[in-house]
Amino acid sequence: MEDCIFCKIARGESLSYRIYEDDKIMAILDLYPINPGHVLLMPKRHVETLAELDREELTGLAILLQKLVKAVKKSLNPEGLNMMINQGEAAGQVVPHFHWHIIPRNSGDKVRIEAHRLRPSDEEFRDVQARIRETLDS
Repeated sequence: MEDCIFCKIARGESLSYRIYEDDKIMAILDLYPINPGHVLLMPKRHVETLAELDREELTGLAILLQKLVKAVKKSLNPEGLNMMINQGEAAGQVVPHFHWHIIPRNSGDKVRIEAHRLRPSDEEFRDVQARIRETLDS
């Protein structure tokens, strides 16, 4: 996509601090990090959602995710890590190009990921369970 900032980075047209790059995948430092060492992992090809990734891209991303997690842990020694995908504007996706966040965390870092928790009835659980199962392989 012509105007996508991550596509521009992949083409070398915008500033980035690359951690890893091959012909299909790149990992960069987030220019607006939640904490130091906040990494973004993404395919170079423009896709907006995880479902649009091909098997090779998804496999490569998953393997690199594990390597990046180990590298961030070893090099920065955070107490914990968040690994997140925000898909869609309602979920907080700011750039509509699939990317995985790897965020180093420490006690007292003032980062809070909070959500209101529901208390579904057994009937509501069974309804959602059936709906997802029915469409799982379609």
